[in-house]
This record gives sequence, C-alpha cells and structure tokens, in this order.
Amino acid sequence: MTRPIPPGPEELYLSRQNLTQRQYVVVWLEYLTAQNYSAVSVSDYRERVLPFVTWCEERGLMYAPQVSQPQLESYQRHLHGYRKADGHPLAVSGQVGRSSAIKIFYRWLLKRHVILYNPADLLELPKPDKRLPAQVFSEDETRQVLQSLDVSTPVGLRNRTILEVLWSTGIRRMELANLMLWDVDAGRGVMNVRQGKGRKDRVVPVGHVALAWLARYLKDVRPQMTRQRDSGHLFVTKYGSGLKRNTLTWLAGTAIRETARIDKPGACHIFRHSMATQMLDNGADTRHIQAILGHEKLETTQIYTKVAIKPLQKVHARTHPAEKRRTETRGQQPESTEPDGATVSPDRLKS
Repeated sequence: MTRPIPPGPEELYLSRQNLTQRQYVVVWLEYLTAQNYSAVSVSDYRERVLPFVTWCEERGLMYAPQVSQPQLESYQRHLHGYRKADGHPLAVSGQVGRSSAIKIFYRWLLKRHVILYNPADLLELPKPDKRLPAQVFSEDETRQVLQSLDVSTPVGLRNRTILEVLWSTGIRRMELANLMLWDVDAGRGVMNVRQGKGRKDRVVPVGHVALAWLARYLKDVRPQMTRQRDSGHLFVTKYGSGLKRNTLTWLAGTAIRETARIDKPGACHIFRHSMATQMLDNGADTRHIQAILGHEKLETTQIYTKVAIKPLQKVHARTHPAEKRRTETRGQQPESTEPDGATVSPDRLKS
C-alpha cells in the first residue's frame, strides 16, 4: 500500500486561506483561553484587535496574507487621528495597546503558517508618554471621602468598608470584586488576592482600621444582604450576589465627587495611587510597595516616586532663598511674603 504524499509548504499554505482574518481572531482567542489566559486578558485582546480587522475589511483586506507593513503603518496613523465619542483623541497608551495586540496576533499567525512572513515584525510602536498617575489624594482628602459616607445605613457602611479596604491594601477594582469571604485572615492581618492581574496570587497586609470596618460590616450588614442568597463574595449587593466592577466604579466616583465634593477625576484606582504615594511620602521602601501592589516590574512602581514629593518639599523649604530667609528671620516679616489675604482660593488658581 502506497503511503500518501504529505502536502508541500505551498499546498499547506494555500489550504489555510479558507478562513478570513476575523475567523482567525476567533481561533486565536480560543487558543489564548486554552493557554490559561484570564477572561479579562482575552477580552482586552478581542477589543484591541477586532477594530483593526474591521478597518481591514472596509478596505477589502479579508485575509491575513493581504496585509502588509505599509498598511499596518497606515492603521497606526488612523489610530493617531482617531477621536472617541467625547471628541478626545485616543491616548498613546491605547494606541500602543492596540498595536501590541496586533503584533502578538500576527506572531501567532506566522507560527501557524497562516502567513509566510510577519508584516508586524518591524512595526514600531508609538513612543509612550512618561505620565504620572492621573490624580492622588492627600491624606486629608482621603479621610474626607471616607468620612463623608453615611454609615448609619447598611449600604453606606458597606461602601465605607469597601473604600477603607481599597485605601489600606491598594488592591485593584477587579481584585476587590473577586474577594471571597475566606480570603480575609483577620488574625494575621492579611488578605489573599487570588488570580490578580496576570493570574497571579499574592498576600497583602490590611491595616487595623480597615479590619475594624470589615468586622463591623461582616457582623451587622452582610448577614442582612445574604438572607436569600449568598454568593460567597466578601462584598455583596443587597441581593447577596457579588458586586460588578462598574458598580464599584460608580460608588467610588459618587463618594468622591458628590458626597465629599472633591473635584478630582477617578474612582477606585485613585485610592491605589494615593496609598502608594502616601506610603512613599512616609518612608516606605519602593520594593515593599511593589510587592503590595503586585507590580511585576520595579519601574512600574517607581513612577510613584515622582509624585511622592515630601522629601523635595523639605529640601525646598530648607534651601530655597525665600524660604531660608523666612526661617532665619524667626518670626520677622520676610521680604518675600504671601499676597494680601493670606490664602488664595483654589477657584482663583484655575483661571
């Protein structure tokens, strides 16, 4: 019996062209799921690559081998000029994220011999901005937000506890939403964060203040909310199910801008930024902050050192001529003084 002749490289390549680029995206996402990528990561890749596929289809590029490097560069220019629904441009980080996802997708296509060469291999990514955290709270502002909540109601006490935990631990919104009852070890003063970003587990310390609020919430509020149903989540809705991420965003944003009346953007993540900055201001080591926040790279944590400026303020007060003269006069009126009226209204500074 004659053994069948295996298909040659050209036949094998042509046989794979019955799937469109959009269909290959589906196969790729299934592959990522099988490789134990988190549902959030798979969803992010989908949202970043599918707009590119649509852009290609609008130009008659249905199949991956039709796409060349100049066309990828044309798409990058499209992203640079793209305007969101609010009229604002797509952030550089968003442009980098989409281009990076496309490079990963095409690398996978090359490994599967769907394409003969990778047109994205030499694609240069936009230079990312060296941006600081969007906003951080001072310690007084943080307490202002926390103390603005009405803890006489079950929902108010639950929300206060959520924000106390966010501030104390610096965990992400997704990580808080996924916390289960058994993840809190009050005896050791720690919290187990399971399957955080990158599907990594870690243990983070919880301060005694946050633990006290947790104890009150678990004793007085959670039993009321789980009479009919108990999902096992640490923080639950009035009906006993786990809180959604958009719900956490809404309650944090409402507490900041409506209840505390602090005119700063942000929601859950601002407590993470603030916690890291405030701890650095108070002398914490960057490596310790890295471990608490779950950053893979130290460089990610070091960005907070540019916001934590208490040491710089002390040096400025000690060495700047105007401030130094003020100290030397010991109570005498210095030559360089504040404007009449002592303080300037923040509203005046905005104009």
